[in-house]
Amino acid sequence: MLKISASRAGLVIAVLMGGWHLLWSVLVLLGWAQPFIDFLFWLHFIWPVYVIEPFELGRALFLVALTAGIGYGMGACFGLLWNRLQR
Repeated sequence: MLKISASRAGLVIAVLMGGWHLLWSVLVLLGWAQPFIDFLFWLHFIWPVYVIEPFELGRALFLVALTAGIGYGMGACFGLLWNRLQR
């Protein structure tokens, strides 16, 4: 089997998770998050009880950075584990 780069795996997951939360932050900024989450809950037969708060740049940056950092750690651990199991 092929070995993978732990750093590249970490970067891929970091971009995916950070990008997903960046998209969410943009939805909040545009005021589209509440209708979107209400629709998703409705689609899953869930009564929407959550209220989206107003956009805050600092909190949005922290959300994206934190999730990207966690994603990097998860991807790097996956890469290291994958390579170890290939021995």
